[in-house]
Amino acid sequence: MQEYVDKGVSGAKDRRPALDALLNDAKRRKLDVLVCWRLDRLGRSLKHLITLLDELQALGVAFVSLAEGIDATTPAGKLQMHILGAIAEFERERIRERVLAGLQRAKRQGTKLGRPRSRIPTERLTELRGLTVRDVAERLGVSRSTAHRWRVMANGVAS
Repeated sequence: MQEYVDKGVSGAKDRRPALDALLNDAKRRKLDVLVCWRLDRLGRSLKHLITLLDELQALGVAFVSLAEGIDATTPAGKLQMHILGAIAEFERERIRERVLAGLQRAKRQGTKLGRPRSRIPTERLTELRGLTVRDVAERLGVSRSTAHRWRVMANGVAS
C-alpha cells in the first residue's frame, strides 16, 4: 500500500508532486484502487476531478472515497462524486470571494497589506557610501531593490 500526500499544497492545484506521482504509478499499473479520505482532498475543481477520475478509470484504477462513502465504480457512486465535486468547487469559490472582499475592505480602510518595509539607520548607510547597490545588498543581507530604495531615501548614500 502506497500513500500519496501533498502537505501544504492546495487541492485547488491541478499539478501537485504527490498527485503527479500517483498518476505516474497508475500509468505503470502499480495500483488497482485509489482510496481517498475525502473527495475534496483529491481536488477542488469539478472539471479537474472528473478528468482525473476518468483518466484513472481508463487506466483500470477504481476510486473509493471513505468519508462520502462513494464507490465510483457504480452509477450511484459516480452521481454522488459529481455532486460532491460541484459542492467542493462552489465552496472554494466562496472562500475566494470572501478573501477578495476582505482585501478590498482593508484597502478601503487604509490598512497597509503585505510585509512591513525594512528600515536601516542612515548612519549605517553612510558607512557603505561608494559601494555599488549590489555590494550594499550583499553586506546588509537584503535584495538589490531594497538596497536601491534605501539609497534613494538616504539621498545618494552608497552611490
